[in-house]
Amino acid sequence: MVTIFKDTSYLSQKAADLFVEAAQEAVQKNGRFVVALTGGSSPKQLYQLLAQAPYRDQVPWQQTYIFWGDERWVPLTDERSNGKMAKELLLDKVPVPQEQVFPMWADMEPEAYSQKYEQILRDLFKDQEPAFDLILLGMGDDGHTASLFPHTEVLQEQEKWVDAYYLKPQSMHRITLTAPLINQANRILFMTFGENKAKALYEVLEGERNPQEYPSQLIQPKQGGEIYWYVDDKAASKLEKYK
Repeated sequence: MVTIFKDTSYLSQKAADLFVEAAQEAVQKNGRFVVALTGGSSPKQLYQLLAQAPYRDQVPWQQTYIFWGDERWVPLTDERSNGKMAKELLLDKVPVPQEQVFPMWADMEPEAYSQKYEQILRDLFKDQEPAFDLILLGMGDDGHTASLFPHTEVLQEQEKWVDAYYLKPQSMHRITLTAPLINQANRILFMTFGENKAKALYEVLEGERNPQEYPSQLIQPKQGGEIYWYVDDKAASKLEKYK
C-alpha cells in the first residue's frame, strides 16, 4: 500500500496513528507490543509526536518491547547512533520499562553481539512465530533498507535473524535484522522523504526485480502481513502506478 503525502508533518501524524493502532491491537491480542525502530531523519518527527500528548497517552508503553531494525556499530553516546536519537527524542520521554528496551550495541565484538541479539529475540518469541507487531523502516537513495546494502552478503542470508558485517564503503561495522525476519512482521512501515529518493523508490516499486541492486525489494511480508509505504510527493515524483 503506497500513500503519497504533500506534507511530511501529516505523513508523520498518520505514521503515529498506525503506531498507536498496532500497539493497541497487539496488546489486546497478545498482551505485549513488539516494535523495531529505525534511524535516519525520516522518523524524527514521528518520535517527537509519540513523545507527547495525545499519542504518548495512547500507547501501552508498559507492555511495549523496543528493538531496532539496524544500527551503525558505534557507542550509544555517538551522534551517529540510531539508539541515541530514539532515546533523546522518544524513549526518555515515555514510561517504557528500561529492561524492555534493547539497543543494538554493546561493548563487545559486533558479530558476537548479533548472536546475542538474536538469542534475545528467540527467547522473547519462544515457540511462537518470530513476528514483530510493527517494524519501521527507511530507505536510502541507493535503495537500501535497514543495513541491507546493495551487493552485500547479508542479502543472501536465510537462516540468521540478526547479522553483523563490515561495510567497506562506510569503513564501519553494521548490525541488522535480516530480510527473512523482517518479512515475518505483522506490519511494516516504510517512511521515505525527498527528491533524492525518487529514482530508488521508482526502481523498488515499479522497476524490474533486482534486489541485489535495490535491497528494499527483498521486503515482502509473509501472507497476512501488511506493508505500508508512506512517501512524500518529492520521493514519489517518478512513480506512475500510484498517482
